[in-house]
Amino acid sequence: MVQSTAKDVDAYLAEVPEERREVLARLRRLCQAELTGFDEVMAYGMPVYQRGGTAEIAFASQKRYISVYLMRGDVREAFEERLAGQDMGKGCLRFRRPESVDFGLVRDLLRATAAAPGEAC
Repeated sequence: MVQSTAKDVDAYLAEVPEERREVLARLRRLCQAELTGFDEVMAYGMPVYQRGGTAEIAFASQKRYISVYLMRGDVREAFEERLAGQDMGKGCLRFRRPESVDFGLVRDLLRATAAAPGEAC
């Protein structure tokens, strides 16, 4: 699944492959806990967390991996050393297997994002 037509995150989670569902639900719970003041919406076919109408974090079940999208360049730069050994795209952190999701790293990225507004790309 690359882009979902689900109307809300519950429906999105219901349609992801079963072997990824719990990990994605855990990512959602982590986003909800750490991103206070953010709105959870479906955009671009995936769950997105936005502040003031600006998307700052998202996650998705892609064909070959789970992605966590970091739309804030300042946060990516602040975590440059910790992200150096990770599978990264331009703005996304990729986990090839559900069990490889580094929830500690994701939590720290979410906290840094929530700490202060910044410019999203």
